[in-house]
Amino acid sequence: MTTKRSPESKVTPNTTTNTTPDTIYSYTTTFPDIGVITLYSDGDNLIGLSMPSQQYRLEPTEKEITDKELPIFKTTEKWLTKYFAGKEPKKFPPIRFIGTPFRQKVWQALLEIPHGELVTYGDLAKKLYPNDANTGIRARAIGGAVGHNPIPIIVPCHRVVGANNNLTGYTGGLDVKIKLHTLEGVDMEPLKWPKRTTKNTF
Repeated sequence: MTTKRSPESKVTPNTTTNTTPDTIYSYTTTFPDIGVITLYSDGDNLIGLSMPSQQYRLEPTEKEITDKELPIFKTTEKWLTKYFAGKEPKKFPPIRFIGTPFRQKVWQALLEIPHGELVTYGDLAKKLYPNDANTGIRARAIGGAVGHNPIPIIVPCHRVVGANNNLTGYTGGLDVKIKLHTLEGVDMEPLKWPKRTTKNTF
């Protein structure tokens, strides 16, 4: 796991796991090559981000979702605009994780992966459980938590690859993952590409 300094983050983990706010606010914006992005907030913090092809979104909820322009949405939109311009934002927008303690722990670790660098699920397992001999089992569990990351792009689950540099799937689609790697200047040559996927996706 790299030790390069990552951007500052303001993360407020949810102390009551799996509990969503009474009201969830949403805001929709569009970015080239990615398409429509919907942001979700509890009113003060970013709690979710979804893309059109995303497999996992916010956990199912019967709570009201209200469209509303909020300062957190403007802050996040500015962050994304800078990111998609090929620059590295120096500070994350305020984030609130909603999920089990284990998932929150994994998502926090994702925030510490520097811009333009990749780690494996095994790397994350060794970082989070340095004295655990069952790295393989831990890595698989971590993979599940990474796959359910509610705030992709900003919480950079796209910077995680499989063992032996296998280019694994991504919640927003593998083509989006490739785009994000390219945007961050990642060296794509060492990565092993899945069948039926070419390096010319973008």
